[in-house]
Amino acid sequence: MKGVDNDGSYLVDSPDWDVADSGWKANQILRILQRNAVTAASVCEVGCGAGEVLKQLADRIGSRAKFTGYEVSEQAFKLCASRERDNLRYFCKDLLRDEESAFFDLILAIDVFEHFSDYLGFLERLRAKGRYKVFHIPLDLSVQALLRARPLMQKRRLLGHLHYFSQATALATLEDAGYKILDQIYTPSAFLTKKSGLWGCVLQLVRRSLFCLHKDLTVRILGGYSLMVLAE
Repeated sequence: MKGVDNDGSYLVDSPDWDVADSGWKANQILRILQRNAVTAASVCEVGCGAGEVLKQLADRIGSRAKFTGYEVSEQAFKLCASRERDNLRYFCKDLLRDEESAFFDLILAIDVFEHFSDYLGFLERLRAKGRYKVFHIPLDLSVQALLRARPLMQKRRLLGHLHYFSQATALATLEDAGYKILDQIYTPSAFLTKKSGLWGCVLQLVRRSLFCLHKDLTVRILGGYSLMVLAE
């Protein structure tokens, strides 16, 4: 997994560890939880990065829940320290290896398992660590991405994505790992990225327009979205 090997390569490309997107991601997590009336007294994020998503959730949910973040990258973990408080703690540990007895009401895996070579093994081991799980999964596979080829290689080189998913294969992967899908929503991940040039502006406009007409078809053809999944 890129960034986990502690060589600092991910930090070079993303010096803030994508903190700028954290508020938006927290909003999407709360959205799917509220849609399904899911509450949790203990929340864990595996692969929490700089810890800002968990901090944003702690700010909004408040002291009625305890939050725990696990991050194996030493570079990312150093960014977590300033975010700690009474009900928010971070650990530079592997949850699945170092915390055998840990169990949480809710586990978050936000843009995580596409980085693991053994992603099915990771998901199978994670399943026993909590009741509810929220996954955020980049949907890198689309017609336009396959035709251009370059976007997939950029995701591999810059973001460390080892596996690429469509909506169908993402859901099938979770089901193969033993999860029950409770809900799913698309999130417009590409709209967070500042695009330059005419092509980027036109593509975003077309995506937004067609998404209003047919969500699944737009995502399959043009990409630019991720998938938020609530599972048990």
